[in-house]
Amino acid sequence: MITLTVEPRDSKIKIEALRASGKMPVVFYGPKQKSTSAVVSTVDFIKTYKKVGESSVIILKDGATEHEVLIHDLDVHPVTGAPRHADFYVIEKGKKVKVNVPLIFEGVSPAVKDKGAILIKVARELEVEAAPKDLPHELKVDISSLVEFSSTVMAKDIKLPAGVDLVSGADEIVASIAEAKEEVEEVKPIDMSAIEVEKKGKEANPAEAEVPAEEKK
Repeated sequence: MITLTVEPRDSKIKIEALRASGKMPVVFYGPKQKSTSAVVSTVDFIKTYKKVGESSVIILKDGATEHEVLIHDLDVHPVTGAPRHADFYVIEKGKKVKVNVPLIFEGVSPAVKDKGAILIKVARELEVEAAPKDLPHELKVDISSLVEFSSTVMAKDIKLPAGVDLVSGADEIVASIAEAKEEVEEVKPIDMSAIEVEKKGKEANPAEAEVPAEEKK
């Protein structure tokens, strides 16, 4: 497991100054852990988040104490996407946890390859339950079984690691196939009556006709 070190947060330091110094405010809490404010290195947090996301356990080191935690909530800048604050959920020892694990689609669908069908990724994650040490970082979805237009992959079809139980509905559709439809370009008919009216309009206004240069003198 990846270790992330936290430090006590000094409430006298403003958040802007804290972030300018390369630190990020965080809070960690759990069933047996009171809510505690702290700070982490922003760079270290970003590296950790890229590796584990929100579905893998992190060892949060608070001085001499270590907690098994999950990233429970993350606040990011609306424009840059940079992390600004994180909540860590401290897992109670000996207890299983429920988390949403992202799905990774792999393989080749014969329906897509040979019949020009479209792959529909219905779900992006599934909820599972497991002990912290057994939690998978991701779940792989094999789409090679999608042969016909009626083919689907359900949650129960996904192979789970040992010690991991499915919480999402077993019959929940994860991926399906749709028939590609050709787009027909709509051609609007020419309004001949409008053209005729325009011609008549010009004929009815001789004053607007071009006058020879000699007559203008």
